Amino acid sequence: MGAAVLCLLAVPAHAAPAAALPQPDLTGVDSVLRSALRQGAPGAIARIDDHGTVRTASAGVADRRTGRAISNADRFRIGSVTKVFSAVVLLQLVDEKKLALDASVDHYLPGLLPDRRITVRQVLGHRSGLYDYTNDMFASSVSGFEAVRSKVFTYRQLVDRSLRHARTNSPGAAYAYSNTNFVVAGMLIEKLTGHSVRTEYENRVIKPLKLRDTFYVHPGKQIPGRHANGYLTPDRAGAALVDATEQTVSWAQSAGAVISSTRDLDTFLSALLRGRLTSAAQLRQMEHMIPVNSTQAYGLGLRRRDLSCGISVYGHTGAVQGYYTYAFATKDGRRSLAAVANTSNNGAVLTTMLGTLESAFCGKSAKPLRGAAVVERHEDLAPGVVRD
Repeated sequence: MGAAVLCLLAVPAHAAPAAALPQPDLTGVDSVLRSALRQGAPGAIARIDDHGTVRTASAGVADRRTGRAISNADRFRIGSVTKVFSAVVLLQLVDEKKLALDASVDHYLPGLLPDRRITVRQVLGHRSGLYDYTNDMFASSVSGFEAVRSKVFTYRQLVDRSLRHARTNSPGAAYAYSNTNFVVAGMLIEKLTGHSVRTEYENRVIKPLKLRDTFYVHPGKQIPGRHANGYLTPDRAGAALVDATEQTVSWAQSAGAVISSTRDLDTFLSALLRGRLTSAAQLRQMEHMIPVNSTQAYGLGLRRRDLSCGISVYGHTGAVQGYYTYAFATKDGRRSLAAVANTSNNGAVLTTMLGTLESAFCGKSAKPLRGAAVVERHEDLAPGVVRD
């Protein structure tokens, strides 16, 4: 593994610092990344943007074959952080009076779903009851992945996979994370705009924010430019890691197929939470949270995590074969953190990487995570499948 690297780059601050926030603990972030390497991640990176002061950390390699060191300049697959992009587009359409959150999905996509009571709001908040088709698709990590890595699905094919199963609850009754919801979101985007989700992401988010590392290449399989390879951990202990970098991600699309970088994710979340992407009214809708457990809540395509020091941060997690991502910011958008490990199907690494949030936002007052005492149940990929 490559040596860990820390650097500090100061740039002009965009706003006065929030006095209540402790200083980020870069030593703590570095320790988290090193721990992830010991647990099986080939590499890990993190980037903190604190009122315009940027701090980065990296450890390990981007490519196990060449041994090239991983860097925050590397692009990667962000998995379900894509859901925030999809939600932003739909909330912009609400601002444009082209969509109503409490309208039935059936109003816009007649006959798609079996229950006309399912609303757009319920889809974006994972309260539709639609079964997550990835439970079946990835019940076996490697064979499931190899079966779909080169396939191209239509949105309707993915929804049909969900509808083979009974719904998890009646509409609005309970939170139950499901990738199917954001496949429906992608269908809504394309129906209401007449454009592909790629075009809408580009015109509404990527170009306005000048995100130079963010792409939606589906059904292309390659990550453009400099990138970190992603490595899938097999289900069988001791088996070799699988290079999962090249894939269509057609199994996810508007639920998880965006490519980005830590810089762009920090920029995106900061802009969203500072009100640059939607009206204040629609941002409030995104931030209206339903509790998930004692430390998490979910709004409309947006998670809230409550940290050990009492600070709450907003963003999303992402799991796609080969990559675990955490991308969160304070509610005012003034401090943001994006971190990724280039592995997946490794619960120890996933839980360890949660520590980057603690160090970034709680500073030295962060309480250490205690291994088995804090098991991060990642819902973004096959939530019904038990992972180590």
